[in-house]
Amino acid sequence: MNKIIAMVRKELIDAARDKRSVMAGLYYAIGTPLIMCGLFMVLIGQLTSPDDLKITIKNPDKAPDLVRFLSNKGITQGAADGSDAKDLKAIELIISTDYAAQMNQGKSAEITIVADNSDEKLQKSIRKLEKQLQAYSAEMGSLRLIARGIDPRVVQPLKVSVHDQATTDSKGGMILGFAIFTMIYSVFISGMNLAIDTSAGERERNSLALLLSHPLTTRQLVLSKIIAVSLFALLGLVLILLVSKIAYAFVPWQELGFSVNITTEFMLLMLVVGIPVALMAACLQLFVSFMAKTFKEAQSYLTMVLFVPLALSMAASYNIAPDMLQWLPVSGQQQALMDFIKGKDLPMLQLLVSTLGTLAIAVLLAFGMERSLKSEKVIFGL
Repeated sequence: MNKIIAMVRKELIDAARDKRSVMAGLYYAIGTPLIMCGLFMVLIGQLTSPDDLKITIKNPDKAPDLVRFLSNKGITQGAADGSDAKDLKAIELIISTDYAAQMNQGKSAEITIVADNSDEKLQKSIRKLEKQLQAYSAEMGSLRLIARGIDPRVVQPLKVSVHDQATTDSKGGMILGFAIFTMIYSVFISGMNLAIDTSAGERERNSLALLLSHPLTTRQLVLSKIIAVSLFALLGLVLILLVSKIAYAFVPWQELGFSVNITTEFMLLMLVVGIPVALMAACLQLFVSFMAKTFKEAQSYLTMVLFVPLALSMAASYNIAPDMLQWLPVSGQQQALMDFIKGKDLPMLQLLVSTLGTLAIAVLLAFGMERSLKSEKVIFGL
């Protein structure tokens, strides 16, 4: 143990000397929650304070009641010299000249929307205009039925009522599902640079062979490197948890009718769950880096290999994969954390199986590294 502790100290000191490499791995943990909170604040601001839509309306005098209805819904006739001239020219509502006559006769009056639906920036405005026109059409249809002595409910045989059982915490859990994804992925990102530097980097500097010439077993060398990389991975996890707890408190979630709280219990559970994930991430990154012949080659390989846990985590976040995912590493831990944050019972069996699978993969990769480091081809990159 004394040799392993000494080697871990050596790895951490070497990593601390290269501050740029260390911070490159931790920038993700620090910056991701801040960027996400900034995006959420902008999105909430747009949803809660929608801008009025200004469009061009031709023949507005033919349908003053319709124009008044749209104006009450935030859709108005814009001035040609206004600040919204772009939207004004892009969306045009043409009211037919015989609109009033058709409405008086109880017929369908023609209204035409002229707009480029392929323009992504206009699609939201077009949908808003269509929705309000449909609402006005339904209101006019009900009035026509009443004028003829017919109850409008006759044409509505079903009255659907939805009772939402979701609590404010469970609604916030949907947002935190993506946040948990970023937290788990930070474990893989934070220690990656150290994993490459302490494996392929040491081999390029010819210090790996020098380490093995000391009275140190291959297993002790492998364990020391795994511990060092795992500590950096957990450091990234701690940072993203602390930054998220502070940053998420500034987002006005109450505007959307729910709350997002990163509690101390969740942070402790996240750390406990993150330990085996950090060990597997360290073993995976070190194993791939040792198999690569150069530093740059290791970076390329890890970029592709890390897509696997990324895909598992994303599939668990968006619930787009079969139930088997709840028993797999990474995705199983993430689904358990999502259930916990939504106020559900923690699925202990699911969490235990996925954690044991994670540790089993870590052990297999560690034995693989130990065996590979006994080969001169791996040590000297032949």
